[in-house]
Amino acid sequence: MANTIDTAFIKQFESEVHMAYQRMGSKLRNTVRTVSNVAGSVVRFQKIGAGSASTKSRNGSVTPMELAHTVVEATMSDFYAAEYIDKLDELKTNIDERQAVAKSAAAALGRKTDEILITAMDAGANSTQISATGAAVTKANLLTVFETFGSANIPEDGSRYIAMHPAGYADLFAITEFASSDFVGEQNLPFAGGMTMKEFLGFKIFSTSAVTGGKNICYHTSAVGLGITADVSTELNYVPEKVAHLATSMMSMGSAVIDANGVYELLDNN
Repeated sequence: MANTIDTAFIKQFESEVHMAYQRMGSKLRNTVRTVSNVAGSVVRFQKIGAGSASTKSRNGSVTPMELAHTVVEATMSDFYAAEYIDKLDELKTNIDERQAVAKSAAAALGRKTDEILITAMDAGANSTQISATGAAVTKANLLTVFETFGSANIPEDGSRYIAMHPAGYADLFAITEFASSDFVGEQNLPFAGGMTMKEFLGFKIFSTSAVTGGKNICYHTSAVGLGITADVSTELNYVPEKVAHLATSMMSMGSAVIDANGVYELLDNN
């Protein structure tokens, strides 16, 4: 077996990892505020306070809002997903096997991306928790989330999300207004078209194993930041002592809560 890999194969493999990561990697990445091409080991997010409108007299001066500006930092960390690949000559012609390795690497990095975000949200969430008091999440709990976001002036702009543990998401099927076509229509049933993201009370709700059981996360896109120093990339290197090639996919990123008023924990009994 040759100790080198042709350029076309390397590019194809890297492309497959990228495509798989974008398609099935992270559930949360596109739901938060993202800064790419971060220089250095720290990313800084600007948090701008709320302002108030005011009147002015004729020919008088306008009163500035004097918005508060706060800097929130997140530290970058490096992550790797590596796998040894034997019999590369066979792999070049075995597209299914090559794609399987690429998908596994993409899925691993995707899960890590979600883990980074959930960990940051768990650490920086508002101290006010919304609890189902040792039971499954109910409609009343979701209405409390809706009220909490409204009281905090969190925008109703289609960017409100609830990331739930799969068991917690399954509990929502017991809520008639969530699971019945009489309320949401047949096209928006939680199981129509697969177990994908569904909208209820203005929140886009989805399940992810990155969420710790019993501690679901409610958030707005603008309240959570993800900094990316190096996006997903892949390289293949021959390792003589292994008589194999090492396929390594990698990325560098970090996350932080920008505004705790836009991140809340919804507790249940899972």
